[in-house]
Amino acid sequence: MGKRKSRAKPAAKMRMDKLDTVFSCPFCNHGTSVECRFDMKNLIGEASCRICQESFSTAITALTEAIDIYSEWIDECERVNHLHDDGDGDQDEDFEPRKRVATSEWD
Repeated sequence: MGKRKSRAKPAAKMRMDKLDTVFSCPFCNHGTSVECRFDMKNLIGEASCRICQESFSTAITALTEAIDIYSEWIDECERVNHLHDDGDGDQDEDFEPRKRVATSEWD
C-alpha cells in the first residue's frame, strides 16, 4: 500500500507595487506637481504642472498608465533639446532660437 498523494499548497500571489501617479515637473522641478489626466473618450492623455502651468498631451490606449505619459513628456523634452543642440552655425542674424525645453536633473 502506498501513501496518499499530498496536496500541493497553492503558490503565494505576487503583489505588484503601485506605480507613481504624481511626478516632478521638468521645467520648475517642483516635486509632486505634475498630474496626469486621461480622456478615454477621445484617447488623449495630458500631463500638467500645477505650479508653472506647463502641459503635454499625447495619444493613449486602454493600457496607458500615468508613468507612460510622463515618460513621453521627458522623451519629447530631450528630443527638442537634442535638435536644438545639433543646429549648425549658418544662422541668420535676426534668427531667434526657440525656448530651450528643460530636462530632469538626473542627466
